[in-house]
Amino acid sequence: MPHLRPYVSAVVRRIPTTTREQRIEALDLAGHNPFNLPAEKVSIDLLSDSGTGAVSTDQQAWAQRGDERYAGAESYYRYRDALREVAPYRHLLPVHQGRAAERVLFTALLGEGRISLSNTHFDTTRANVERLGAEARDLPNQQLFDLDGDHPFKGDIDVAAVREVLGGPDGHRVGQILMTITNNGGGGQPVSMANLEEISALARERGVPLILDAARFAENAWLVIRREAGYGDRTPLQVAREAFALADGAVASLKKDGLAPEGAFIGLNDTELADRCELDVIATEGFRTYGGLTGSTMEQLAQGLREVVTPEYLADREHEAAYLAERAHHAGVNTFRPSGLHGVYLNAGRLLPHLSPAQFPGHALACALYREGGIRCAELGSLYLGTLDENDELTSPAPFELVRLALPRRVYDHSHLEYVGEVLAEIAKNPESVPGYRITENPPILRHFRCRTEPLG
Repeated sequence: MPHLRPYVSAVVRRIPTTTREQRIEALDLAGHNPFNLPAEKVSIDLLSDSGTGAVSTDQQAWAQRGDERYAGAESYYRYRDALREVAPYRHLLPVHQGRAAERVLFTALLGEGRISLSNTHFDTTRANVERLGAEARDLPNQQLFDLDGDHPFKGDIDVAAVREVLGGPDGHRVGQILMTITNNGGGGQPVSMANLEEISALARERGVPLILDAARFAENAWLVIRREAGYGDRTPLQVAREAFALADGAVASLKKDGLAPEGAFIGLNDTELADRCELDVIATEGFRTYGGLTGSTMEQLAQGLREVVTPEYLADREHEAAYLAERAHHAGVNTFRPSGLHGVYLNAGRLLPHLSPAQFPGHALACALYREGGIRCAELGSLYLGTLDENDELTSPAPFELVRLALPRRVYDHSHLEYVGEVLAEIAKNPESVPGYRITENPPILRHFRCRTEPLG
């Protein structure tokens, strides 16, 4: 049966159109960093799926009910109750976005010399660990490193490696185990319930808090239903609740699976830990019943949490990601397999073998996509993950040279994705023409957000 998208556009925004010459000029002004480009110069924006989706008419309607009273507003209770349906923790603290939730919780759990173990820390997550003087240590499952394999749960953590750390000389330094679902830094790959159950049992045996970084909890639940034996008859809501129940707490940006432009939460069962976090939230974010959010936003989030777990929405999300991956393959560009939901990860290293990791092939492909088609996206390769020396020369490359095409929720249709495929095909006809890059300005942290580069040659 043909696929029918489960919604139509009610409000539209004009797409900017630019010439190739204008885009070259914009890249030069931006220091050849897509994060520095003004949005008015971008035609198809696949830089991030965070806060970039389209809200529904029901979300807009609920936003009109926003109660903006400072303490105990009705909107807070509607938001809290909708959140507790998904994440049944004793204590739920609202904050304005995910990195604020990370900052508050990590400050309470970590500190100088402590270790955070994870399947993969994403960029701001790593920064929030390291700014405390702690170590962010990634222990992904080895299946993750097979870009072409169809293993269904490449986002899993390596439980044996975690057990070895906990039983070794560094075991007493581990302050948390952080499971990112889905694994954004690892190709958007899902985490299996079997893996969550195993790491949950180990964490509780060793007395280490298990925390979910659950920005894409609904998408992970959907892929569990689609791929893991024994879950095919479950609902996304049931699987999500089960996942949250396996952890001692969670942080989640709801700019992804909250289907809203702002918002996040901290969920905890430990009352003493929740009290410490609440004091930090009150001091830095806002009172405990709004945490920096407006009543209108909390209403949008409450409705978004109901919409995001509907099978029709998630099936469409899967269909769109698979379609974009298909267009990339048709263009002759390999992707990280199997496709997840929130984005498609292009294998830039394979497309541009003439560029060494020190010439940043992922970054080069991202710049080429903008230059040739006005498409903005993000590199996940050696520019982001590599180690540089004092002269900004690469000393340790990233394990992969990827480009993430993140899919904003309910925004682009097939014609837009076809266009992305057509631009990729043009680049793939003559990949040797794509130049490498060198760094000209390098900030001390979160390099990829603020650096400036220039093409070689």
